[in-house]
Formats: sequence, C-alpha cells, structure tokens
Amino acid sequence: MANAGAPPRGSEAGFGVYVHWPFCLAKCPYCDFNSHVRHEAVDEARHRDALIREIEHRAALAGPRIVDSIFFGGGTPSLMSARTVGAAIEAIAASFSLAPDAEITLEANPTSVEAGRFRGFRAAGVNRVSIGVQALHDADLAALGRRHSAAEALEALEIARKNFERFSFDLIYARPGQALASWRAELERALSHAGGHLSLYQLTIEPGTMFERLRDAGRLELPSPDLSRDFFDATQAIMEKAGLPAYEVSNHAAPGEESRHNLVYWRSGEWAGVGPGAHGRLILAGARRAQAVERDPAAWLDLVERDGHGLVEDVALTREEQGDEFLLMGLRLAEGVEIARFEAAAGRSLDARRVETLRAEGMIEVTAQGRLKVAPQGFPLLDAVVADLAA
Repeated sequence: MANAGAPPRGSEAGFGVYVHWPFCLAKCPYCDFNSHVRHEAVDEARHRDALIREIEHRAALAGPRIVDSIFFGGGTPSLMSARTVGAAIEAIAASFSLAPDAEITLEANPTSVEAGRFRGFRAAGVNRVSIGVQALHDADLAALGRRHSAAEALEALEIARKNFERFSFDLIYARPGQALASWRAELERALSHAGGHLSLYQLTIEPGTMFERLRDAGRLELPSPDLSRDFFDATQAIMEKAGLPAYEVSNHAAPGEESRHNLVYWRSGEWAGVGPGAHGRLILAGARRAQAVERDPAAWLDLVERDGHGLVEDVALTREEQGDEFLLMGLRLAEGVEIARFEAAAGRSLDARRVETLRAEGMIEVTAQGRLKVAPQGFPLLDAVVADLAA
C-alpha cells in the first residue's frame, strides 16, 4: 500500500503502462494486431528515444501515478534489445512512480535467438514473460505461420523458468483440421511444462487476415460450432482439474498468478499506451478518455519527434460508451462486475427484465454481494450476453 502523500494509483483497478513494439519477423495469417514486417534494419535508437518521449508526455498528462504494471506487447517485443527495454522501464520509473512490486511483462517468441535474450531482459527489469508458443506440433506451427519448432518452444519455456519468477505461454485451439482428442493430449503436454498461467485462445477468424481470405475461398477447414463448443468445454474441464481455472474467458491461472496488467484492462482501470498503435484509458479532469496512437511506425516517429507524442485520438467517452465498455471487458472475468460500479460508470441501471431473462436461461448469475457474472454455460455465448445487457 502506498504511503501517505504518495502519488495515487488511479482507479481501484490499478494503473498500468502499455508499450507497443510493432515489428515482427513475419506476419502470422491469423493476426490482426498492429504488426509490421521490415526487411531493412529498424533504427532502434530512434525508436527508443521516441518511446521515452511518449512516456514523458503521458506522465505530464496523467500527473503523479503509481504504476502497478508495465506490459511490452506487439508485434514482437522480444526483438528489442535489453537496452531499449531497460530504457523504457527507467523512463516509466522516472516519469511516474513505479510500485516496488510492479509486474513487468514482456511478450516473446520462442525462437532460439530470442530465448537467448531472456537473461538480458531479466537484468533490465522484466520479471514476467508471456511466450507465444501457439501449438506443440510442428505441422500446425507451420500452418499458423510460426517460425519456431515445438522443440524450440519447449526449450524457451525452460529458459524462462530459470530466469523469471513468473511466466506464461499461449496456445491456440480449434485449429484447422484439429481433432478434439489431439487437443486434449496437447493440452496435457502443455500443462507438464506450464508455470502458474496459461492463455488458451479459441481460433477466431479476424477481418483482413490471411485466414479470412482462405476461409472465404473455401481453403480453410474449420471446426463446426458444435465441435468448437466441445473444444471449449474440454479446455475448461482439463484446466479446472489441473488447478488453473479460467479467471477470464481465455486465460487460466493458479490463485495469485493472474496477469495483473490484463486485470487493469478487464476491471476498467487506467493505463497509458505508448508506441505505434497503442491505446490507453486515462481519467483526466473527471472524464474517462480513450486515447489512440498513430499506427504506422514511420508516421509515429515523425509525430513524436515533431510534437513529443503520437496521439491521434484523445476523446472523452460518453456515459453510454463507458457502460458498454465496462460490461464488454468486465464480463470476460469469472468474477464478473460490480453492478454498482456499472451504474456509476453508465449513469443508468441494468434492464431488470433482461437480467431476469438471462438468469432464467442460465446465462448469468447475480450474487448476494451485488456482482453480475456470466455463468459457465454462458461463456461460449459471451458476445451475445453482453450485447443483450448493453442494449
């Protein structure tokens, strides 16, 4: 807990800083993130200086805050040098106030070269890594556009275990042509290498991706809706039995091992976003503001060097927008949301008839403590449940 007179933590959900590194070695066919493949060398010193300037700009906007978490995302942040990562952490600590127990996470790809950098990242201040494994079968990795093998992934996990107090890794399931029995065996194998956290994403076809084009051309074999539900149910059962239940629809953890940074998002906390394509949410002068940064790395560099920041959007959210976002993010969590906090954000009450209908259908639960939660059978239909409540 902060001492008397210390900077505030922002909202009760905490305050975080997100740092976006937009470059990748290749574009995965399922990815719709702001990532860019560059065949020429990246001017890392120039990007490092620009990140520091943006951090200083957000701190000037936000005022004194205690930072509970830092997250380096991308793109592929593990392509950065440890020097750049360390410089960003130092800038955040100097511009804000870094909590002594702050969670500092870096996303990494498990190629042998990047895994070899883990020791440097740890020395720079990173205390948690999230590794994009995605599959433990080489053929499926190739189909997903990944540049590592299953053996390299497992080696990277062992290096992470030796260098970081906490680590997580991602897997994608319901992949093209994947059998349910194969996924069960793969997940059990993954658990034998896991720490306290796993992110398990059911494949979705995002607009503008290569997978969307392949699906539309009839060249992508996807599981049926019934089989997709079987994948989801099997995943929940296996993870529950292993002691890593879902605390969010796609994230599983042992108690106390949840991603603190992502909880800032899902609990409608505040965070500053820096780097190309980053988003942020800051409460300034009593208004919750949505901020977005220029997506194109070259244009972002020009803006930061000219203006000291790359913000291209900074707007106050309406009460309706705040309420919708609160439900969209918070109902992803197994803990659900506080109804009173929703009402304070949205300036309205939930529609009692809709709540009662969804509860009668077994989609949601309302606790005696005033929390609204999506029931287990409602999670596969989460988008529809949220849309119904937000209407």
